[in-house]
Amino acid sequence: MMNMFLVAIGGFFGAIARYSVTRALTRNFTGTFPHATLFVNGLGSFLLGIMLGFQITSTANLLFAVGFLGAFTTFSAINGELLALKQDKNWVFFANYAVLTYLFGIVIAFAGFLTSLLMLELHMHLQHSYFMLK
Repeated sequence: MMNMFLVAIGGFFGAIARYSVTRALTRNFTGTFPHATLFVNGLGSFLLGIMLGFQITSTANLLFAVGFLGAFTTFSAINGELLALKQDKNWVFFANYAVLTYLFGIVIAFAGFLTSLLMLELHMHLQHSYFMLK
């Protein structure tokens, strides 16, 4: 029961964050390219990569990775937007969005993972330097 509660709380805040970011990014945009979803999913992929690199606890994983990022990013929005681009016969945006979403998502998740490894390495070096200065 506690696991479901953690996912629900994370999902609640992830959905609000997604709505807020999407609204802010589309407020003054009149184009048809779904840039807000691309940004949100890229950011979510990067954050997930960081979490994987830090090897977070199962509790934090349920709250942040499954709950928050599960609601913050969305596969259904991507597919809905791809379908709309296809129906509009906007093949250039369709192809660009599909490639950017999937390729960029994998690359940015890996970048997040590498970032966490660098942060852990830096933390270890700083601790070692502090110990040596004592």
